[in-house]
Amino acid sequence: MKFVRKHAAILVFLGLWEALSRFQIIDPLFFPPFSHVLETIFHLFKIGVLTPQITASLQRAIPGFLLALVVGAPLGLLLGGWLKNINGFLELPLEVFSQLNPFLLFHIIILFMGIGEAPKITIVTWTCLWPIVFSSINGAANVNPSLIKSGRTFGLCRLALIRKIVWPAAAPLVFAGARLSLGYSLFMLIAAEMMGASSGLGFMVTRTQEAFQLDRLFAAVTVIAFLGLFLDAILWFIGEKFLLLSMESHLNAADN
Repeated sequence: MKFVRKHAAILVFLGLWEALSRFQIIDPLFFPPFSHVLETIFHLFKIGVLTPQITASLQRAIPGFLLALVVGAPLGLLLGGWLKNINGFLELPLEVFSQLNPFLLFHIIILFMGIGEAPKITIVTWTCLWPIVFSSINGAANVNPSLIKSGRTFGLCRLALIRKIVWPAAAPLVFAGARLSLGYSLFMLIAAEMMGASSGLGFMVTRTQEAFQLDRLFAAVTVIAFLGLFLDAILWFIGEKFLLLSMESHLNAADN
């Protein structure tokens, strides 16, 4: 019942989708029933069509997201913590860069890097970078100053302060930005694959649309949606476990 209450809106939407198409209130040729979409998904998995496309997309999305996380989180913590003067100087350029249209930027990246895997991973990294950077800056800037003073009193160096005090306190906002970026990574990647790729879920969407294979088109879109939810759930689980450990470390630092 808890699951039903939590996901009631989605269940109602799927039920309406099934009923309207099943009873031909809307044309099932253009809007096949959800049960038929599920059958198509299982069939595509069975004949080995979906698995390579999902793998190709994940091989682009995950490296781009991880690269953005590795670069963006430390940069944001430094700018929000010890490099506040530099952050004030870079605030406007960072805002401008974050507002650049990634769809237009993707074409510019292709001009320099050509058509291949590198531009797709690059545009995913660029898109994911900014939410992580800004959330990390806000997380580091809102750390309790008394904890920083206490750490310095006990002789902690800057690296130790970041590891033991700043990072545990800023981690919730960093993970919030990471979850937002993970959604952006799939969104931008699918668009990039639709514009220029020979594999991946975005390529499958374009290919099935051109061939008027609407059952496969809806199957690809449904897989993209559930893949995004699945990856977000994994990151949420990792974040919850990590934040629990960080909170314990943070409390220990406050007690000391």
